[in-house]
Amino acid sequence: MAAGSMPFLCRPRCRTAGRFARACLALITVAVFAGGGELPAGGPIRGRAWAAGKRATPAPQIQIDKSKIDLPSHRLEMRLSLPPADVQIRVTADSGEVLADERHDFTGQPAGSPLVVTWTPSSDAVVARIEITAHDTAGGFAGVAITAWSVSIPHEEVVFKTDSSEIMESERPKLEASLQLIGAALAKHKDEFGRPTLFIGGHTDTVGATAYNFKLSQARAQSIARWFKSHGLRIPVAYEGFGEAALAVKTADNVDEPRNRRVDYILSIEEPVVRATGFRPSWKRAGQ
Repeated sequence: MAAGSMPFLCRPRCRTAGRFARACLALITVAVFAGGGELPAGGPIRGRAWAAGKRATPAPQIQIDKSKIDLPSHRLEMRLSLPPADVQIRVTADSGEVLADERHDFTGQPAGSPLVVTWTPSSDAVVARIEITAHDTAGGFAGVAITAWSVSIPHEEVVFKTDSSEIMESERPKLEASLQLIGAALAKHKDEFGRPTLFIGGHTDTVGATAYNFKLSQARAQSIARWFKSHGLRIPVAYEGFGEAALAVKTADNVDEPRNRRVDYILSIEEPVVRATGFRPSWKRAGQ
């Protein structure tokens, strides 16, 4: 899925993963209540549907486009269905460390306008959860928790011969090590994932013809996907080639850049967001 996907309203989800991988996120509604009053400290948002002596106002709705959640830049874009008053953002790490707890004033902004929410993290720890609480000017509020739905598996890159997608015997130990890491990630997040898919995305540098690079990256991704399936991985495995459409390092045409010759291993409950230029992936399922 390329950047620029349509915005969506946050809905409850049954299962989510436990870590962020790049900007691959799912959104789940923690709670949405109308009315005044303060949010209780700690734990889930409980709220009250009626403020003291006042009729409850309609609950505002939070809308977030997941392609506009930018973890490296510490910012996201959201909209509120009613005129906003303020937005509180709380960011936590895997360890439970609070990386940021900030409040932003948006008084005067019209309903439905883009609200850019930023945060300044206290450390470089990996983000595990973002909680958003938005108040409208009538006293209503909505709470949303943003959690990861995708985990990238760190691995040593498989080296292929020039113009080949065949996995050499010397490269198999790398795949065996990656298979162990995938198994460990599945075990760690088994209560959160449900039944995820392993997505294998192949990439090339800009040397050679664009069409050729696309086919080669797809063939190499398919070879790795089939290797995992044939060596006991029981979850679904999907693959796609991106060629030079999703460069890790931007270069001119015909540049030999090793960092762009890579393959992504992503465990996800949905198709991962890959920021590709002029290309929309069509993931294929790998058989045995």
